[in-house]
Amino acid sequence: MAPPPSKTVPPVATLAVRVITFVLVLVSVIIMATNKIEGAAKFSDFYAYRYMLAAGVIGMAYTLLQAAFTVFYVSTGNKIGGDGLSVVDFFGDKVVSYLLATGAAACFGLTVDLKRINDQGIVDSDTDRFLNKANAAAALLFIGFIFSAMSSIISCLSLPKRSG
Repeated sequence: MAPPPSKTVPPVATLAVRVITFVLVLVSVIIMATNKIEGAAKFSDFYAYRYMLAAGVIGMAYTLLQAAFTVFYVSTGNKIGGDGLSVVDFFGDKVVSYLLATGAAACFGLTVDLKRINDQGIVDSDTDRFLNKANAAAALLFIGFIFSAMSSIISCLSLPKRSG
C-alpha cells in the first residue's frame, strides 16, 4: 500500500503568502498613518484607529521576521531552529492573524459609527474622505488577515508529526 500523500507546502509558496501579507499590511498602515482632516482630526484621536495601526505594525514586524526565516530556508534548505520553531510559527501565525482581524474589525466598526453621525448632519467632504481612507486601510488589513490565516494553515501543515 502506498504511503499517504505529503501535506507539506513548498517553501516558495509560504514565502509568497508572507510577502503578500506584508505588502497589504504595509499599505494599510501607510494609509492610516497619513489619514487626517486638516486642522480638525487625525487617526490618533481615535482609540480604534490607534489599535488598528498598532496591530498592523506588529503584524508587519512578525511577517517580515518570518519572511526572512523563510528566505533562509528557501536558499539553504535548512530551517532556523529546526522543528522546534515550527511550533512557534504555528502559534505566532495564529496570534498575528487574530490581531490583524481584530484591528480591521475595530476600524470598520468605528468608521461605520462615525459615518452614521456624519450623515445625520451636513455632509463634510473632508470628513467623508477621512472615513473612506480609514475604510480602505481596514479593508487592506482584512485582506492581509486572510493571507495571514492562510500562512497559519500552512504552518499547521508544517508541524512535526508526533506518534503517540
